[in-house]
Amino acid sequence: MNESILITGANIGLGKETARQLALRKETKKVILFCRNQAKAEAAKKDLEAETGKKIFEIVIGDVADANSVRKAVERIKEPIDAVILNAGGMVGKTAGKITPSGMNELAATNILGHVILVDELIKHDKLKKAVLSVSAEAVPGVKALGMKPVAMKTSSVDEFAAILDGSYFGNKFDPMQAYGYVKYAITMWTLSMARKYPNLKFVVVSPGNTGGTNAPDSLPPPMKFMLKYLMMPVVFPLIGGMVHKLEVGAKRFVDGISDDRYKSGVFYASKEGKLSGDVVDQSTFYTDLKNITFQDNADKAIHRFIK
Repeated sequence: MNESILITGANIGLGKETARQLALRKETKKVILFCRNQAKAEAAKKDLEAETGKKIFEIVIGDVADANSVRKAVERIKEPIDAVILNAGGMVGKTAGKITPSGMNELAATNILGHVILVDELIKHDKLKKAVLSVSAEAVPGVKALGMKPVAMKTSSVDEFAAILDGSYFGNKFDPMQAYGYVKYAITMWTLSMARKYPNLKFVVVSPGNTGGTNAPDSLPPPMKFMLKYLMMPVVFPLIGGMVHKLEVGAKRFVDGISDDRYKSGVFYASKEGKLSGDVVDQSTFYTDLKNITFQDNADKAIHRFIK
């Protein structure tokens, strides 16, 4: 029973739809929209109030790619929160490989940096009561039918994780499409490490699956954006079973992840092997690196090299 939930990246797409679904649950008393842009946050709040008939939405402004911005945002949160959904992220776009002041590339900073700081600060100040949900992707275990290979690191050492976060792992040519799965692997393993470190809290990882109705394709190069947005998502994927679903379905995975006791702490839930939609299963049943606690802790240590 989560009465208060914070969602990062809550002004659009999966984050906004998750906020809508949570607001309709009778136990929900407060939904915090953690957003980067005040005007967009206000517009989302107005939409959500109209759609749900609820006046339970609050705004906290913070940029998950900026460490100081997140710390200041936590200071503005006065009451403890039951659950946090770390939704902000994506492939970022042309600037994905750019190094941020933290030393992480922008792709890693947007998907990982602020989220880790947010959780660390909430715990430090006793402002987190029950659950954390990190968003991952089927890009981690891969989807053989689509030619998506699983993330395959050589050692999953602290140094190797750090090289992913600063981009040096990928050499001179930084390809966000390739790097995305590795970045999501890092945040996944950090979350699993946190589940062991804080057994009194629920730390769960969930992939929304291949979800239509989001702006995810917009950050891709124009040819890939066109192919995915206007060909693959509306035409090709629906013809292949278990490959795509609506926005409401992807968001419901997040709602269930923090609300349903069947989702256990320390587990990464995503589509069945070779699928991008349908029922979710524990990914460690076929992607066994997820069970390696040394790898999990190495991800945590590598991430904290960039947090000062």
